[in-house]
Parts: sequence; C-alpha cells; structure tokens
Amino acid sequence: MNVVVSPPTTIPRRVVADRGSWAMAMFIATEAMLFVCLFFSYFYLGHAQPKWPPEPPKYMLALVMLVILVSSSFVLHWGESQVKHGREAAGRAATLVTILLGLMFIAVQVKEYATHLRELQPTTDAYGSIFYTITGFHGAHVLLGLAMLAYVLALPEIGEGEKPPHRPLHNASLYWHFVDVVWVFIVALLYLAPNLAR
Repeated sequence: MNVVVSPPTTIPRRVVADRGSWAMAMFIATEAMLFVCLFFSYFYLGHAQPKWPPEPPKYMLALVMLVILVSSSFVLHWGESQVKHGREAAGRAATLVTILLGLMFIAVQVKEYATHLRELQPTTDAYGSIFYTITGFHGAHVLLGLAMLAYVLALPEIGEGEKPPHRPLHNASLYWHFVDVVWVFIVALLYLAPNLAR
C-alpha cells in the first residue's frame, strides 16, 4: 500500500500579517464595547438625577491631555509612514516620542486626579464612582498602549517582517489611535457637555 504524503502548505506571509491586524481589530472592538457600556452606565445613572453631574468637572487639564494624545497619534502615524518607506530609524524615533507623550499624558492625569480628589472621591456618590471608573479604565488602556509601543521599540524589526510579530508597529499604532479616539469621547461627554449644559 502506497501512502501519498502531500507537501506542507505554507500560508502566504501577507495573510499571516493580516491575521495579526485582524486580531488587533477584534481586540479593539471588544474594548470599544467596554467603553460603550461605561458611557451607557454614565447616562443611565444620571438620567433620574435632578442635576447630573452635581458639579461639572474642570476641563482645562482634560483639554491639555487631549492635545497631548492627538499630537502623539500624529507623531506615531508619521513614524509608521517612515517605516513603510524604509526609514526605520525615523520610525523608532517617532515611537519613542509617542511613548514620551504618553507618559506626559499619565503625568497630567495624575495631576488632574490630585485636583479632583480634593472635591470628589470615588466613594462620594454614583457620579464620582462612574467618573473615576471611566477615566481610570482609560488610563489603564494608555498604560497598555505604552507597554505595546515599548515592546515594539525593543524588537529588531518594527515594520513588515518575516517572523512574528509581522507588523508590530502597525498593530500597536491601531491600538494607540483607538485609545486616543476614546479620550476624545471622554472629553466631549464627561467634561465639555456638562459645562456647556450649564
């Protein structure tokens, strides 16, 4: 009896690379649903209250953090385009600048929390609880994004590669841009809307 063994099939590198990007997109989709649920909770808790929030939060530091994150997204996008054109050193420099901007965001958020905590504690009421939950979860996502970018920076290749991860900078960039977009919604819904409604 003759056994015919077929040669192993190889998956094209592009397909494998796309799998990584699709996996990141699905991860981002699940994280986006988490924030949708948190925003829903914010409005659900406030819909029966005569005054929501009890006092609108100060928004100056939130706007500073918004400028920092949006700037970091532009820097990272530029770095990714540099890597696509074969200028990996420029891409690494942009990734490093993005990490520094992310750390600056965290530092400003710590300062903002120090200010807010003088007037509002997470245990004060439902508003305090949901405010710190939403902004705290976002801060945790920023830290995860920084960890991803630091990992990318430590890799020998940050663009298209033969070995996994095949497109590390691209996939980390997707997550970082998602974190930035979430902050835009947080600033609009939690900071600006309550101040404009007064």
